[in-house]
Amino acid sequence: MATPGTQEWLDQVIEDVIEPDVEIVDPHHHLWPAGQGLPYQRDDLHRDVNGPGERDSHKVIKTVFMECGSAYDRDAPEHLRSLGETRYIADQALSDPEPLIAGIVGHVDLRRADLDDLLDRHAEAGRGLFRGVRDALSRAEHPEAMMIPGRAPRDLYLDPDFRRGVRRLGEHGLTYDSWHYHHQNREFLELARATPDTTMVLDHFGTPIGVGPYASRREEIFEQWRVDIAAIAELPNTVAKIGGLAMPDNGFGWNVAGRPPTSDEFIEVQAPYYLHTIECFGPDRCMFESNFPVDRLSLSYTVLWNAYKKLTIGFSAAERTAMFSGTASRVYRV
Repeated sequence: MATPGTQEWLDQVIEDVIEPDVEIVDPHHHLWPAGQGLPYQRDDLHRDVNGPGERDSHKVIKTVFMECGSAYDRDAPEHLRSLGETRYIADQALSDPEPLIAGIVGHVDLRRADLDDLLDRHAEAGRGLFRGVRDALSRAEHPEAMMIPGRAPRDLYLDPDFRRGVRRLGEHGLTYDSWHYHHQNREFLELARATPDTTMVLDHFGTPIGVGPYASRREEIFEQWRVDIAAIAELPNTVAKIGGLAMPDNGFGWNVAGRPPTSDEFIEVQAPYYLHTIECFGPDRCMFESNFPVDRLSLSYTVLWNAYKKLTIGFSAAERTAMFSGTASRVYRV
């Protein structure tokens, strides 16, 4: 059997691209230099985006890179190491013969007293592409069961220095992204309530977990998740990045299956999460994301965006434009 996540495995499910003229801004993907993280570099991103031919690809016009501990400068003081990532991605973006990456969300410890200086340094390193910060809340309660366990400090959302830092992002015109787990959605809610002038981006639906002790509790988790998403959406400074629900830790099992899902199979399982979030936030505060290459462990880029297009076939043209490109373009200024 082909190894899940490999091109050979993904090629077991080949779909024609539907609606190839729909413009897409993908607001969430990662890159790592050779030998770091998941093996995914700029050429790999282009291969996924371009597909096998001109009419066999989705029309991705821009993307936003999301911090992932990539290309850190290990020789620098700890608080300056993440500048290596911002610098690396800016170099990759600005030297690209087929420009794609139009924004960078980097990492900064928002609790630091020298935050303003750090943000200025990232802006300089980003060479016009720096758009925001992800200093994630994610803290796994059962890290032993997780493929990618978050290790943020406990109760980070209550830290007064952290809240000050999130507020400062808004004053700089920068966004705040959080990746966290379903049991932390209320933490994100309280943080967003305390920082009303900062645009708060909810990544991956708040990551409903489906592995380890959570594997047998999917319905219970979903019902509480629905309530939490509705509460978060009531805050006007929040937006939802919808995707990233095919990570191994979500527990849908595609990453260990004999073949990846088709777009129809994906929709059958995941539509309730998408439709509820869109209903709560509205299309003008939702943006589809790929979360590649992490979600590539479960399905291909072509199949994923086919699923999004099928999922939204009943929405108006303006609503679809918002979710596929408009919201991301506005939020990240790309």
